[in-house]
Amino acid sequence: MATNTNFIAADERGIRGLRTNARSFLFIKTLWRGRPFGTLRAAGTAALQLRYPYAMGFSRTRKRITDQAALYEYAIGALGRRMRSVAELKRLLRQRVEEGEGGQALVEAVVARLKDQRYLNDAQYASAYSSYRRDNEKFGRLRVISDLKSRGVHGEVIEKAVGGAYSEVNDEQLARAFLRRKRLQKPSDQKQAARIFRTLARAGFTTKVIVTILKKWDVDEEVLATLESEPGP
Repeated sequence: MATNTNFIAADERGIRGLRTNARSFLFIKTLWRGRPFGTLRAAGTAALQLRYPYAMGFSRTRKRITDQAALYEYAIGALGRRMRSVAELKRLLRQRVEEGEGGQALVEAVVARLKDQRYLNDAQYASAYSSYRRDNEKFGRLRVISDLKSRGVHGEVIEKAVGGAYSEVNDEQLARAFLRRKRLQKPSDQKQAARIFRTLARAGFTTKVIVTILKKWDVDEEVLATLESEPGP
């Protein structure tokens, strides 16, 4: 018989009196372990969704921001949590203002102010993003270009940032570093070779670089030809 437990979550939005059973409590605890305190609310919601998947219609509606000062403070907080492109921040701010010309004008005014203060700069964002992905994720340049495009950064800005970040990079060495990070080793059969090929392609490395590595691992030419004919990720 399940034992009921009162679980009080006190994040910045102030969840109070979240009632769940012992199993859900353990699920929340598992999700939360080692994560920022702000993620606790999401963990509690996930646990409730498991137990009551059809009874989650009580989500609170966010209050719309109607003045520029408040929207500016919200934007500063968002940029303080992580860097964002101009397009990303605009998308975020549009969710907090009223629909229509008035809300759009607020967003544009705040974004213009942040640009003037140099808190918002796509060139700096793209450069920092490219360096981080190169050094920490070991991603190839094609992946970084794709990610920056999805974040609304303009093509010329991307080209300059990625070009600078990868100007002295040996793509084969970077790909091998990525494989080590993922603990992928020399393939023993065609299936493993295909897995490595697709993984490197998704990580942003060119077919030429991938084939070079697989050839040095003595992968059969026929297998390589088949993999090269596959459509890109």
